[in-house]
Amino acid sequence: MDYRELYDMAKKASSNAYAPYSKFKVGAALMARNGKIYTGVNVENSSFGATICAERTAFVKAISEGEREFEALAVYGSGGEALPCGICRQFMYEFAPDIMVITGEDEQHLNVRALNKLLPEGFSL
Repeated sequence: MDYRELYDMAKKASSNAYAPYSKFKVGAALMARNGKIYTGVNVENSSFGATICAERTAFVKAISEGEREFEALAVYGSGGEALPCGICRQFMYEFAPDIMVITGEDEQHLNVRALNKLLPEGFSL
């Protein structure tokens, strides 16, 4: 799958985000090594700490269905380029320290980076 296609899937998923507080809708599309795609969105909560990011939503969906190997994650933000937050970076590092993370302003201007570049020396037991 082309990274632009994965990014487009993240963009489409973002329409399902629940972001009444920030108004920043985020979608993620996670590609497992077997090619299956899992999408996720940010779901905000009035107690902010209960909010979950799109990246973790996609990972939790995949993990709950037995996936453990991942190739790439695309992240789209309604207000511009959306990079995974620190919690998401560490969460993803647990399962895929070398995963490719695709972000950008639009499908024509993508940034592709390995997670271990976004989170050098991530924590692992």
